[in-house]
Amino acid sequence: MIQQLVINTPGQGLHEITDQVCRVVYESKCTQGLCTVFIQHTSASLTIQENADPSARRDLERWLNRIAPENDSLYTHTTEGPDDMPAHIKSILTNVSLSIPVFEGALVLGTWQGIYLWEHRRGAHKRRIVVHIG
Repeated sequence: MIQQLVINTPGQGLHEITDQVCRVVYESKCTQGLCTVFIQHTSASLTIQENADPSARRDLERWLNRIAPENDSLYTHTTEGPDDMPAHIKSILTNVSLSIPVFEGALVLGTWQGIYLWEHRRGAHKRRIVVHIG
């Protein structure tokens, strides 16, 4: 089963999508298999991260902003704004797809793990995510 999710992001940051992906798994009626989650963009990414303490997500965002800062004089891809090239760099440093086992009809995530869409652009965006259950 393949389903596309459309997620509206308000701007930069880690936006939890665990519930939406779990709903796709539930609707698939798959009891055992693999869930692949893929984002169809080059300036946003996916990650599995702690969903208990928001300070972990804030620290990750700050760290990644230091690695790929805006307005770096080495960037030549600048026509889409100062946050675009750093967004592409952040995307290659993280993930565009995730593979999560499905067992007894549910995602096999750890106690504090959540699935996040990591928006790397400052503005609001409509992001497309493909979820495949097999």
